[in-house]
Amino acid sequence: MKRLVTAVAASLLLGGAALAQGADMPGVTKDNIKIGQTTAFSGGASAYSVIVKAHHAYLDELNAKGGINGRKVELISLDDGYAPPKTVEQTRKLVEQDGVSFIFNPLGTATSLAVQKYLNSKGVPQLFIASGNSGWDNPKQFPWTTGFQPSYFSEGVVIGRYIAKNLPNGKVALLHQADDFGKDYLHGLRKGLGANADKQLVKVVSYQPTDPVIDSQLVELKASGADVFVNVSVPKYTAQAIRKVAQMGWKPTHFVSSISASVAAVMKPAGVENGVGVIATAYLKDPLDPQWKDDPGMKEFHAFMDRAMPSADRADTNYVYGYTSAKVLEDVLKRAGNDLSRKNIMKTATTMNLDVPTLLPGIKIQNTPERFSPITRMQLTKFDGKTFHPFGDIISAE
Repeated sequence: MKRLVTAVAASLLLGGAALAQGADMPGVTKDNIKIGQTTAFSGGASAYSVIVKAHHAYLDELNAKGGINGRKVELISLDDGYAPPKTVEQTRKLVEQDGVSFIFNPLGTATSLAVQKYLNSKGVPQLFIASGNSGWDNPKQFPWTTGFQPSYFSEGVVIGRYIAKNLPNGKVALLHQADDFGKDYLHGLRKGLGANADKQLVKVVSYQPTDPVIDSQLVELKASGADVFVNVSVPKYTAQAIRKVAQMGWKPTHFVSSISASVAAVMKPAGVENGVGVIATAYLKDPLDPQWKDDPGMKEFHAFMDRAMPSADRADTNYVYGYTSAKVLEDVLKRAGNDLSRKNIMKTATTMNLDVPTLLPGIKIQNTPERFSPITRMQLTKFDGKTFHPFGDIISAE
């Protein structure tokens, strides 16, 4: 088990403000709030572990400056290997042994689904899940759960609409992970394709998250005669697919999910020359895109990376994701003030209207008590061999 803990001394409360203590504020003391998360330090999704490293680096800096409202933020991050049974074990440990106030930005669809009912039954906020499962936006059934990034269903709708408009005669092949992540994307793609979905979608093939390689699936997809390839996979398999597609001499219009639109985690392992022309949905600025060279938000991001993570690969957009989600966490805790009860934290996290400077222009963090989807707008981007460049208009998936 790998465990990271951020705990830096914070300043005392100012002005005699009320202390947040008591049975209704677990994980909270007069100078500390303890939160937890599970992620994949090991296993097939370990590329995402840099998100957590960014969280800890950001909180280290924040705590060194005095914390939030006079409290340090202690983040306990446990490895679940991207395996739901391990997620259950580690989440129970965080809640019942470590006594965290809430769960923040845990990784994965199947993993987070495995503990959703447990956390909701305990009244423990499951905040800003690092997954695009559309089921996170269900405040009536799961009032303690909220997502963060655009849903996979929404991404599928956006790509489907683009194909329907720009490639109306295209034959579409889909590769997806054999779980709710993949199924959400498939349903969204079909909706986006509209009336021609049955005609255009000529082949659908899945893979298991434990598969070592996906070569056989890709051979099958190419054999379908498709000239459009929608590749819904995590970074390890997206890189494999881009490389194998090139090796086979298959030249489809190739779409990948936003969760795999990373130069460092995907394009470099795949061979950047193999990824030229790949299209993805995006909501974050690419740190390598020269158009953001003088952008104040990206200057701030790069300055943070220079200070806190100087050896990190800036080509990995997962660092931007981690930095952005940490800023959202900071906003929630600031606005919650000294009422750090789980109820108020959840209320604050679901009443947001926040500009984060690492989001693409025209995209904000916005949700309400009736809609637990903080990001619903996206833009298409295309890889040019060096970075992903946005093109076209911002598209709303609402």
